[in-house]
Amino acid sequence: MSQPLPFVDALGASPLPASGIAWLDAWRRENLDAFVAAGLPDTRIEAWKYTALRALGQRRFANGDASAAERAVDPAAFALPGVDGPRLVFVNGVFRADLSALDALPAGLALQPLAQALRQDDEPLRFALSRHEAEQGDAFARLNAAFAADGAVLKLADGVKPAAPVHLVFLGAPAEGDLAWHLRNLVELGEGAELTLVEHHAASGGQQHLGTVMNDIALRNGAVLRHVLLQQAATGSSLIRRSRLHLGQRAQATSHVLELGAALARHDLRAELAGDGARYATRGVFMPRGRQHIDTQLAIRHQALNTASDSVWRGVADQRARGVFRGAILVAPGADGSDASLSNKNLLLSPNAEIDTKPELEIHADEVKAAHGATVGQLDERSLFYLRSRGIPLEEARVLLTAAFCRAVLDDLADAALREHLAALLAIELPA
Repeated sequence: MSQPLPFVDALGASPLPASGIAWLDAWRRENLDAFVAAGLPDTRIEAWKYTALRALGQRRFANGDASAAERAVDPAAFALPGVDGPRLVFVNGVFRADLSALDALPAGLALQPLAQALRQDDEPLRFALSRHEAEQGDAFARLNAAFAADGAVLKLADGVKPAAPVHLVFLGAPAEGDLAWHLRNLVELGEGAELTLVEHHAASGGQQHLGTVMNDIALRNGAVLRHVLLQQAATGSSLIRRSRLHLGQRAQATSHVLELGAALARHDLRAELAGDGARYATRGVFMPRGRQHIDTQLAIRHQALNTASDSVWRGVADQRARGVFRGAILVAPGADGSDASLSNKNLLLSPNAEIDTKPELEIHADEVKAAHGATVGQLDERSLFYLRSRGIPLEEARVLLTAAFCRAVLDDLADAALREHLAALLAIELPA
């Protein structure tokens, strides 16, 4: 029998958080045992075919940050224009009340740390927290289920429509050695409710931590969610995330995603259109540079009548970076009238850069409209020639074309101030 990897060995020997809640402590032990038994996924598992974890498997992480509450953090690290409403901030996986803003929550909006919600009444959270992770390669979901002692719990009552966005901040900060931290977030929008949610992964100084974040998002009938995900983790860190969305009848969700940071970043974004007339749109860009590896796994399942999904993604890779994108659409039996489209276009700015894209379309229903496509290439030489003929230097022309290519994913973001800030951020992150 092969010896456990240092990664598995170190975290497998870490003490579990003690909640004093029998079902939760048993669930954590069950998941840790399953993680140790299965280990990390390798490239023989299809979902991890293009993302090797050999280097991560050789590392040892200390679990948790006992000093996170005292670590100095610059609030400028997570400041966003126009995003000045309720806010929860976690530093190295630990809730920071001093950096959060919870004093003036609008009526009908409940927002609190998961640890606090568990202390008040754990039973309403039992179903969401004890969902099974039975798929191959779910090592990080098991790891998160075992160790996530905190996170955000957001509940919006029926018909409530807060004007200001809710800001969830997950900040990595320097510490003594490399840490592993884990957070679990639960979001529920009531019938006819409407919310803008900004999920921000940021860094306050350089570090090489591992973070796992799992989101469970439920939209009741007629609810509307505008979800903005900005990933700016430290360039030496590893960040593994999963977001699961469940949409009821006539529910609508839009996800605008910018994947910019981390040495290794992976995001599994899964949406289930479970109610008739549900609609989901995703707009995303991933931009690995240097030796970054950014992996996005998008899976949309149409389960009900007359559902619709529309996904537009852009990838840009430079130097020796690698990007991975899998876009899978499944139309289940009985989901007649579904309308699904997915487009993934990618640019390689270096002969050593690589982007692996894999569109998938599986249809088991009639009267369906569906399309997908993917391209990987370089900047159009004719467009470059046109700009140069107008007196624009070559490198500046490359930046202009690349910026326009990426900005397409932000055109339908309703918040103008946030849209312009993210566009400017993309311009700063573009390879010079």
